Amino acid sequence: MNEVDCLGLKCPLPIILMATELKTLAVGDCLLLKSDDPATFPDLLAWSRMTGNEIEKISETTFMITKKS
Repeated sequence: MNEVDCLGLKCPLPIILMATELKTLAVGDCLLLKSDDPATFPDLLAWSRMTGNEIEKISETTFMITKKS
């Protein structure tokens, strides 16, 4: 499983780096994102609504993204 470690990075870098890495994956693949920026989860929810990809919050700093399109 691919992982993007954005701990210590601020918005918009976690979303940009995650989206860039997600482009290299096949539909159905998962990506683990680590980010401690408080804006990450709200940003991920908005991004998910716009792209159709699935987001699961694992913990306050860990998110699972499943590529749907």
